[in-house]
Amino acid sequence: MKPTLFILAAGMGSRYGGLKQLDSLGPSGETIMDYSVYDAIRAGFGKIVFVIRHDFEEEFRKKVVEKYAGHIDVEVVFQELDALPAGFRPDPERSKPWGTGHAVLMGKDAIKEPFGVINADDYYGAESFRILADFLRSVEGKKGEYCMVGFRIENTLSENGTVSRGHCQVSEEGFLTGVNECHGICKKDGKIVYTAPDGSEADFPANASVSMNFWGFTPDYFDYSMRDFLTFLKEHGNELKSEFYIPTVVNNLIQSGEASFKVLDTPSKWFGVTYAADRQATVDQFRHLVDEGVYPEKLF
Repeated sequence: MKPTLFILAAGMGSRYGGLKQLDSLGPSGETIMDYSVYDAIRAGFGKIVFVIRHDFEEEFRKKVVEKYAGHIDVEVVFQELDALPAGFRPDPERSKPWGTGHAVLMGKDAIKEPFGVINADDYYGAESFRILADFLRSVEGKKGEYCMVGFRIENTLSENGTVSRGHCQVSEEGFLTGVNECHGICKKDGKIVYTAPDGSEADFPANASVSMNFWGFTPDYFDYSMRDFLTFLKEHGNELKSEFYIPTVVNNLIQSGEASFKVLDTPSKWFGVTYAADRQATVDQFRHLVDEGVYPEKLF
């Protein structure tokens, strides 16, 4: 059975100013996720599942999904505020989504095989998908053996502002022992710095592995995630801005010993449109990759 790629595409880019998942950045009008889908197909994934919102479904199907017909199977699921377990209702004043952990839960009925999870608006590189696909094929039929594709911090920075990254603690055996969210990361005076919890500027380890929300799971993950989501709702469900994140589940599983997370190092360089000023650089990057023969002029 081929693995599935689950693409988180329900969010709006507040800093970028628009629905950046549908922005044309490639030389033939490709979106960032078109390149992810293309790389996934080459790596041996058999299905794509998108999680989106109903309010842009028509545009999304027309501009994104239709182009994949004949190339790979595609399903669409929806993340909405009222998509909650029985007995829970969102506060009528709440407008903020429930977070990436909730978004992944929307794929439970559509995914029955090992699957990868990525952001729609990040470019991860072809090698990253090959690494992930190889791992997912190796854990078919198993439980609690997950992974994270870890990016080298220097390969994930923006030239137009600071970024937030999950700093990964990795054991000598190569397994994840924890993820700490760090903010304000940038290169300054030849070194990488971040904003420490006390507000001061501190050095960020130059050789650190960071999470770019590129995970690999088997379907049993959904049960663990739902368990933690129920706890989250009981404790924070009445808060208007609380969010349930994938790393919350990851850290809980690591601490309980119920699952392991192999950290898969990738040499790929991330890029994306975190800020509006990143757009032209991203267009130029795709143009360069096409000129170098990494991708054809037109993907689909």
